[in-house]
Amino acid sequence: MISIVTPVYNGEAFIESCIKVAIAQNCSDIEHIIVDGGSSDRTVEIIKNYARNYPHIRWISEKDKGQSDAMNKGISMAKGDILAILNVDDFYEPNVLNRIVEIFKTLPEPSLLVGNCNILGEGDRLLNVQKPAKLSLYDFLQGFEINPPPPNPSAYFYHKSLHQKVGLYEVRDHYSMDLDFLFKAVQVANVKYLDETWGNFRYVSGTKSFDSAANGNFKKNYQNLIRSYIKDLPLPQRILMFWKWNLLTRIKYFSRHPDEIFVFLLKKIKRS
Repeated sequence: MISIVTPVYNGEAFIESCIKVAIAQNCSDIEHIIVDGGSSDRTVEIIKNYARNYPHIRWISEKDKGQSDAMNKGISMAKGDILAILNVDDFYEPNVLNRIVEIFKTLPEPSLLVGNCNILGEGDRLLNVQKPAKLSLYDFLQGFEINPPPPNPSAYFYHKSLHQKVGLYEVRDHYSMDLDFLFKAVQVANVKYLDETWGNFRYVSGTKSFDSAANGNFKKNYQNLIRSYIKDLPLPQRILMFWKWNLLTRIKYFSRHPDEIFVFLLKKIKRS
């Protein structure tokens, strides 16, 4: 069974479409666990209306410590051996979940299964297709400017037992908890990537991801996360990573100041 966990707080704008996305998958082997953080809008009313008619929907509504805490509550409720995190404003491509169930029958436990994700802007306009084929810790720690961003939760699925090895989501982290989980997961799980598009991620103003990127919180948290995990890499990989960062910094600088390239080269020649 796949247990889909959806954390939500005051999400009346998207919660109905999120519920319908899971229903439209026509997958009999799922449960949809919705963890509401005590919403003051119509979120709970909408959830109740659907839960009456769809027994695969399970839900709670109570104060929590943020998104990570809500996700952890949902995981503790989950009956399935496969987990999916579906944020309230994201959605799956049609007929994805039956495909996921079949693939997991061939995978050892614990596994992390990753596909592609459509990045959508205003009006669900396609901005990019995220294809995170490079999924080692070394790849992640190189940063977005060298390696494509890690996968969005709408495009990956994993065995619930993986949490026994890496723990639950970090409750104190409100911006990069999914990245922290992935950094841990790829070190202990069987990781499989398929070049198939499964998820859709809305990157628009007003969403948590967009706003945290705009105000700099996401970048700050991501950089701190990278620093905390670099020590887990072998020394040769750390040296190579710092060399790449240094090279990228120089490229970015000289692209803004091309007139200084000649001065830089001249100094190098004189030193030699």
